[in-house]
Amino acid sequence: MKGVILAGGLGSRLLPLTRVTNKHLLPVYDRPMIFYPLQTLVNAGITDILLVTGGQSAGDFLRLLGNGTDFGLKHINYTYQEGERGIADALRLAEHFAGGQPICVVLGDNIIETNIIQACEKFGKQSGGAHIILKDVPDPERFGVPVFDGDRITRIEEKPKVSSSHYAVTGMYMYDATVFDRIRKLKPSGRGEFEISDVNNQYLADGTLTYSILSGWWTDAGTFESLRRATNLVAQGGANKIDVPGMV
Repeated sequence: MKGVILAGGLGSRLLPLTRVTNKHLLPVYDRPMIFYPLQTLVNAGITDILLVTGGQSAGDFLRLLGNGTDFGLKHINYTYQEGERGIADALRLAEHFAGGQPICVVLGDNIIETNIIQACEKFGKQSGGAHIILKDVPDPERFGVPVFDGDRITRIEEKPKVSSSHYAVTGMYMYDATVFDRIRKLKPSGRGEFEISDVNNQYLADGTLTYSILSGWWTDAGTFESLRRATNLVAQGGANKIDVPGMV
C-alpha cells in the first residue's frame, strides 16, 4: 500500500501565521507539524509516499524533508495543488502516483498518540473498498460525522450543525484504486469544495466501507485551539515522534 499526505490548502483559520508559511510547517511542540503524519505512515510500514502541497511555501517542504532520510526513507514524491477545492480535489492529484494500488491517505494536520497498524491490516484483508478511522471527540460537528444504525454506519454527514454521534471521521483513510473514478463523479458542495465525505458515502452506498476506532488520543491542528491542544498533548509525551539527528 502506498501513502499520501495532503498538506495543501490556505490555512485561513490560522491567519496571520499562515500569511508567511504553510500551515503544515508550523511547529507542534518541538517538531514541524508535517513530521507527525509522515511518521504515522512510516510506523505502519508504508514507505512509498507522496506529499501533496500548495501555496507559496511548497519549496520549503523539500528543504525540510528532502528525500526523507530522517524517517529512514530513500525517496519522497511531491506534487502541487493549485488553489483550494477540498480534500478530494487534492487527492485527485495522487492518481498517477498510486498506479492502481491501494493507498493510505493522511491529512497533514492529523496527530495521533498510537498507530494505525491494525486499521491497515484490517483494510488489507478486504477485497477492495475503503476503510475509515473514527475517534470519539467532544466537538464532532467540526468534522465528518458517522450516522449509526446499531454498529452499522448508514451515512456520513460533513460538518453537521447538530451531530448524530460523538464520533468524528479522522483524517486517515484507506482506498482501493476506484477512489479516483469516484472523485471524478463528485460535484462541488455548498462550500464550493469536493468533499471527502461524499467519496466515503459512495463506498458506503456500495457496501464496501469499513471502519475501526482509534485507540489513544487524536487531534487535528487546523485551528488555534486544536494547535494548542496538539502541542500540549505532544509535550506531555506519547505522540509518534521521530528522533531527528541533532535534536534532543
